Amino acid sequence: MIKNGHHTSNEQGIESGAKQGDLACSPEKRKCSVRVWCDGCYDMVHYGHSNQLRQAKAMGDYLIVGVHTDEEISKHKGPPVFTQAERYKMVQAIKWVDEIVEGAPYVTTLDTLDKYNSDFCVHGDDITLTVDGKDTYAEVKREGRYRECRRTQGVSTTDLVGRMLLMTKTHHSNIVSSTHREHTGPKGHSPWTGVSQFLQTSQKIIQFASGQEAQPGDTIIYVAGAFDLFHIGHVDFLETVYKQAERPYVIVGLHFDQEVNRYKGKNYPIMNIHERTLSVLACRYVSEVVIGAPYAVGKDLLDHFKVDLVCHGKTEVFPDRDTADPYAEPKKRGIFRTVDSGNGLTTDDIVQRIIKNRLQFEARNQKKEAKEIAVFEAMKRQAEGERAGDTAQAAQ
Repeated sequence: MIKNGHHTSNEQGIESGAKQGDLACSPEKRKCSVRVWCDGCYDMVHYGHSNQLRQAKAMGDYLIVGVHTDEEISKHKGPPVFTQAERYKMVQAIKWVDEIVEGAPYVTTLDTLDKYNSDFCVHGDDITLTVDGKDTYAEVKREGRYRECRRTQGVSTTDLVGRMLLMTKTHHSNIVSSTHREHTGPKGHSPWTGVSQFLQTSQKIIQFASGQEAQPGDTIIYVAGAFDLFHIGHVDFLETVYKQAERPYVIVGLHFDQEVNRYKGKNYPIMNIHERTLSVLACRYVSEVVIGAPYAVGKDLLDHFKVDLVCHGKTEVFPDRDTADPYAEPKKRGIFRTVDSGNGLTTDDIVQRIIKNRLQFEARNQKKEAKEIAVFEAMKRQAEGERAGDTAQAAQ
């Protein structure tokens, strides 16, 4: 069981439908607060993106996130998996984000930082390149308005696309095969792209979980599922669940990998239980996560968490191993509710998007890593040249 809190002051502005710029603080406030800028594609938003934004928010007081358009991403990287409208909403649902800027330029300039009154921008310790191989943060780096945070090992959009293209179960145990490498990139290895092992730690979970307890008067709402490849369909569902009560406290039960594979089949889940935990914890509509929740929502679970309401979406409810209805107990108590988020997107749909455009995504992954390898090799040569120069100077 993992407890997760809400960002009340910043969240109210976003949830009330505030337009970008409305949440900007006054000139007086700016003098005593640090405004941080992040930007990116944020395609197939995962816990690596969320961790970057968490680290960026910790460097200041107010986090603004610029999200690129489909056109810009296609030009510099290749086709995105999600549309820009989907990506805007996904980023807005991350609990550390205070404001989003739609259609942010792909190359980050001082003009952009000044326009949004940002002190500096933050990016991971990898590199982002334009279509012609140039560092998109070169200008702000030169002017000292660039900060770096640690990239989250073990996940990237490229990696997730590779898992879906490969369609095997090796990712359940984070086994990296040579076959996977053939599908995700060219020969050679970029230090910023590709597959590495994700290792869950208690510290990482603590960083993602805010730890707020349910308060008297809160309505405790329970939902359960796989929440695999945490996507806009999940966000819309959880937002709808969140709106079922005036003071909601939403608990998400996550099923273990083996259980998900039992009722979903194929190679599901794409993300393992540890990855899915962080993805769900990053959502602003979630208060608490139960890791490895029982498939049947039974008496013990309902009584332990003092659940007032159990919700499920319009998707199919698979029977339990004994063919019983997993929601029989909440239905018996009269606390079960089917909610319609208006978004029927499923993890299956996302996989089909990838498979449909398989050749495009394979080419995108290979092109991206090839550019990174070229830059990395150039950086190595430059560093070796500088070391040789230092050695020669010392010998004189």
